[in-house]
Amino acid sequence: MAKDKETQSRQVAPRYSDPFGTLRSEMDRLFDSFMGGLPTFPSMFGSSGSRGFALSPSMDVKETDKEIVVETELPGLEEKDISLTVHNGILTIQGEKKLDYDEEKENYHVMERRYGSFQRSLRLPETVDDTKIDARFDNGVLKVTLPKRPELTREQRKIAIKKS
Repeated sequence: MAKDKETQSRQVAPRYSDPFGTLRSEMDRLFDSFMGGLPTFPSMFGSSGSRGFALSPSMDVKETDKEIVVETELPGLEEKDISLTVHNGILTIQGEKKLDYDEEKENYHVMERRYGSFQRSLRLPETVDDTKIDARFDNGVLKVTLPKRPELTREQRKIAIKKS
């Protein structure tokens, strides 16, 4: 009997799978069934190898004294695939990356590139002059320059702090 207790104390605890990985898989399955097989949300849930285009393309936003610059990575797209609008102070970038292969002729073993539609919106500060927005698309990067209105950009000034 003592040997049984010793054996029991040496047994390795059962290994459990990653609870977050299980949750992620279950959410992917739920979205797949709800959306009827439409593109999944790989960037949101970390699923790789699916056909869904990343829900939110990578974006950099930087600001200078005179302008705000938004750069968005849109690999595999052309200008005609992208729509850029501004309405009520919101800049919206949207588009679609289409899958162009003949399923009957092609015999893919792995398909990791993402396809589908996307949309990304940013609220613009009141300092932006939305009548002078400039956009350029080069090598898969959309660069949107948002100039600031000179009358609304004020110099930063330091305020002295006094002792009480």
